[in-house]
Amino acid sequence: MDTKFSTAEKAQTSSHARWALLALAIGAFGIGTTEFSPMGLLPVIAKGVDVSIPTAGLLISAYAIGVMVGAPFMTLAFSRFGKRTALMLLVSIFTIGNLMSAMAPGYFTLLLARLVTSLNHGAFFGLGAVVAASVVPKEKQASAVAAMFMGLTIANIGGVPAATWVGQQIGWRMAFAGTALIGIAAIAALWVALPKGKRGAMPNVRRELAVLTRPTVLIAMATTVMGAGAMFSLYTYVAPTLTELTGASNSFVTLGLVLIGIGFTIGNWLGGRLADWSLDGATKIFLALLAAIMFVLPLAMITHAGAAIGLLLWGGAAFAIVPPVQMRVMEAAAEAPGLASSINVGAFNLGNALGAATGAAVISLGFGYAAVSIAGGLLAAAGLVLVLIGTRKPSSLPANCNA
Repeated sequence: MDTKFSTAEKAQTSSHARWALLALAIGAFGIGTTEFSPMGLLPVIAKGVDVSIPTAGLLISAYAIGVMVGAPFMTLAFSRFGKRTALMLLVSIFTIGNLMSAMAPGYFTLLLARLVTSLNHGAFFGLGAVVAASVVPKEKQASAVAAMFMGLTIANIGGVPAATWVGQQIGWRMAFAGTALIGIAAIAALWVALPKGKRGAMPNVRRELAVLTRPTVLIAMATTVMGAGAMFSLYTYVAPTLTELTGASNSFVTLGLVLIGIGFTIGNWLGGRLADWSLDGATKIFLALLAAIMFVLPLAMITHAGAAIGLLLWGGAAFAIVPPVQMRVMEAAAEAPGLASSINVGAFNLGNALGAATGAAVISLGFGYAAVSIAGGLLAAAGLVLVLIGTRKPSSLPANCNA
């Protein structure tokens, strides 16, 4: 798939960069809504399909695994299409998957529907990140990627709380059906805002895969896994955690999700700005901050005020890592940015699965919901260690230098 606009396309797109980024953000908004809304609906879905909350949490893990597995295959499969066509087809898969979820008669059919929905995710964000970076100057590329991801963070302010409310008041099936409508709007926005472009050439799969085996690329992707794992260890079980630790009502759970979404949005913007300054520096700062917040969050969540403030700060730190880790992988794998970007989104969702599974294990072993946040803090700390390893430079003292 072509990863840069031609000269004519770039001249046209430069004047429409904001519209292009807006269209990508609308797609990201829909994907973010369907990815994150089950966190707030977990108790409702569990009751609706007659399974336990930890078992329902595996729906989130299944989605994440589907993203991870689907990202490289979908990216390569859609390489023959132009950028606009590929993105529209990917959002069509998203729309069909959400309709399947709305009509699923039981747990296992819902699990299958979530897998179908997940197949578009990695390729959409991977290709979308390359497109976003291609319509702006190099010094603003991280901010452009953050602009696309802004749709995902805004989903946590509007889409996820709205889906949670609909699920609580009307039924979780209607929440998925409403999300499918967002997919239709995204398809229309992409068709209008992006240039048609030429058909892409099939990539050299062997060469691009070889690029992805570089130690710097692998360490950067592993950092993504740890950071996402830290986020989703808590986010997956945020509704029951608020119920158990804070004594929250359904209304306060919805408010908590809104606050997390606001934190995500602020963190995404700040992460993009700091990543334009220093990719490694921004990643270190926000992983360290995320670990610290998660270690103290159980104490803050004893009160409603503490929970509200803690979730806002946690959301900011958690999503601020996304723009820098995405750009770090794209720069480390500059010869294969599309495939690397897509696989890194898969790595993000591998972290999603890791976090959800970690939280489920902590709860199932009887450590309680407070320990979920502690476990997430340890994952963030592990990510920080990986960044330090990846950025460590060997000593280059002159041969005649005395110790």
